[in-house]
Amino acid sequence: MNKKNASNRITLKYPAAWWKNMWREGLPSGNGKIGASVTGGIGLEKILINHEGLWHLGKKDTLPDLSHTLNETRELMNQEKYLEASWHLTNSLKETGYQTRLASFLPLMELTLRMQQTDGFKHYRREVDMETGEVTVRWEEGKEKFERKLFVSRMDDMVVYEINSTGNSLTAELQLDLKKTDSISMVQRVKELENTMKRKVEDQFIFFAAKNDDNTEYGAVLRIIPTGGKISNENGCLRCIDARSIQVMMKVFIKGDHVQEWSRLQDELLEIRGNYQNLLSAHSPLHQSLFHTASLQLQESTDEQSNEELLVDAYEGEASLSLIEKLWKYGRYLFISGTRHQGQPFGMYGLWGGDYQLMWCHRMANENIQMMYWHAAVGGLSELVPALFTYYEEMMGDFRENAKKLYGCRGIYIPAGTTPGIGVPNQLVPVIMNWTGAAGWLAQHYYDYFLYTGDKELLVGKVLPFLKEVALFYEDFLVLNEDGLYQFYPSVSPENTPENFMPKDGKPLAHPMPTTINATMDFAILKEVLLHLIEGANEASVYLDEIDKWQEMLTRIPQYEVNQDGAIKEWMHPNFDDRYNHRHVSHIYPVFPGREINTEEDRKRFEAFKAAVSKRELGAQTGWSLAHMSCIYARLHDGDKALECLDILSRSCLLPNLFTVHNDWRNMGVSMEIETAPVQLDASMGIINAVQEMLLYVSPALIKLLPALPSRWKKGNIKDFRFMTGRISVSWDMEAQTLRGEIVADRATEITLKLPPFAKTCLLKGKGVITAQSSLGEAYYDIVMDKGMTLLIEPKS
Repeated sequence: MNKKNASNRITLKYPAAWWKNMWREGLPSGNGKIGASVTGGIGLEKILINHEGLWHLGKKDTLPDLSHTLNETRELMNQEKYLEASWHLTNSLKETGYQTRLASFLPLMELTLRMQQTDGFKHYRREVDMETGEVTVRWEEGKEKFERKLFVSRMDDMVVYEINSTGNSLTAELQLDLKKTDSISMVQRVKELENTMKRKVEDQFIFFAAKNDDNTEYGAVLRIIPTGGKISNENGCLRCIDARSIQVMMKVFIKGDHVQEWSRLQDELLEIRGNYQNLLSAHSPLHQSLFHTASLQLQESTDEQSNEELLVDAYEGEASLSLIEKLWKYGRYLFISGTRHQGQPFGMYGLWGGDYQLMWCHRMANENIQMMYWHAAVGGLSELVPALFTYYEEMMGDFRENAKKLYGCRGIYIPAGTTPGIGVPNQLVPVIMNWTGAAGWLAQHYYDYFLYTGDKELLVGKVLPFLKEVALFYEDFLVLNEDGLYQFYPSVSPENTPENFMPKDGKPLAHPMPTTINATMDFAILKEVLLHLIEGANEASVYLDEIDKWQEMLTRIPQYEVNQDGAIKEWMHPNFDDRYNHRHVSHIYPVFPGREINTEEDRKRFEAFKAAVSKRELGAQTGWSLAHMSCIYARLHDGDKALECLDILSRSCLLPNLFTVHNDWRNMGVSMEIETAPVQLDASMGIINAVQEMLLYVSPALIKLLPALPSRWKKGNIKDFRFMTGRISVSWDMEAQTLRGEIVADRATEITLKLPPFAKTCLLKGKGVITAQSSLGEAYYDIVMDKGMTLLIEPKS
């Protein structure tokens, strides 16, 4: 292995082994539109091929007008008939016969490769080179060495695959087919697809197509180019005999006609020039420009441990420096491989889901899709964020209709769950139907994107109009109580039920009674939306005549409340008791993912939020909630607790290929216990952000360097982490008590910088840079920089 690149590779010594569902442990490659997952079997290798735009089984019904139910629900709540109120809207919708169903991700096909073994294998390895997006499988048989390599080209928009050996007699058989299902409920659906399937083998080509339930076709064309040997057509397969090497190129299509698409793709494949290495060389710079936008190093030596070794070490209790570093890099690798600027947003399974109706494969906006984008800006990947906006903007008509017909309000109501083109209510349960916070939470991503790009045209044309739609809903939805303060009801704190409404017999129910009054999170989101609207409107000089109204709305928001345990209450109403045995920590929103509460401005309330986090119980957690909790502890300046969350995650919710899953299917007591343990890559994205939060806090006015540095991270460096108007690179050595780095202003910058405690003796210097001691304390400095200036951080000699 190239030692220089070892830290940017993941290596496994064991093949994919999750029985039947091998794709769960496959190694992923992708160009943001097309995904390939390689299972790595020597004698029989299956490569799953997916496309971002291929979905099926969705059904969109017409939403009836149920706006009259809001007052009825509120009247029931006024009478403290909370359970009846909770179900009122949901049952009213069900009674109309409404039947919207979210779509499911549809696997495009599977490429199967068969190779006959002559001897038993040894020295088996499978790897992902995160710098190039290349998946490699290699082994030895007797004296002969074999290697198979694959990547999904960004330059040529195709899957490129090569088989090599040190001998001169490669024999391989390739076939394109539908992905088999491991779900009993999907057997009939696969039979329906099989009845539409068309295949043809001709010369060097395999042609494949099937018809989706929208009556459009999808498929692929594969071309094989052997060096030496000969090709034959046997039983719908291409068989290559006695070759020195075999190059395979494959292009896919969706929503087309197979006759036209087969001809087009065949012509495109015939025009491709160059061998595997030439094609990789054209692709790699495009991939690397994303992968290297930022870097992290937590150890000085190159670590060549396999994933299995890293996970066994972590199972002892602590995730090694190498594992944490690789999880940060691997999450970024998955993100850049699984989404693109003008495509679909990153999904729960990325581009590597391997069955026909995967659990929770939709876009979920009461935590999951937000988590998948928290890391992007600081890591220099803002250019991939617009896919999130485009996805939701294409359904704005649905969202306006939802607000009007469900609640009689202007503006927008975004259901928690959506899939492409289906933005109307679908998950007909109170915990989803009565939660109105999705649009406001998504608005945070809109405004942060503006803060990091400084794009005022985008602010006026996209960001503020979206925020205004959210505020319009709140204007109509909120009511005043006798004290002149807003009463928010129905109100849900995802996805929790107050303790006093849990079943007394202790029987497990997912969401017994989630519908309340004045959930803390709802007010936190409302406050954030209004503050961003006011700030953005002043910045852009638009909507100026509405600013007074929004400021007056802010005065109607009640203060956050503290319970008898000294913890922030999850529900700001006396009829609802805090429940700590839950995975969501929605009421911590003002600390994270929001930036409303910090220790500099409100120490007392900050401590109350900290107490609320400490009360959450371990056994109720999931992979994603552990990542979320890690981010929160980082915001609370507790690096060791933040890292402990990742330690627990690494020994409970990581597969050998480093995919994250919802829970520990082995029932070890450190997460929820459900058998399915679905892949949920939101936790992978959450890990990226948790690591970044430990190393850098960013707000428009304040930067904290190493705000939650774990005691185990003695040395390290980061390069090109972003704040709103520039970039930061620092290296630290806790034992030597030294900090070095630079801050580069990409735009005019006026910020307060907080140095870590061990760096009090640092020098700040830079030509033209203005620095002054801040009123916040001795570790804080007010910095003013023009565009292009650099501030150096150096230890005093």
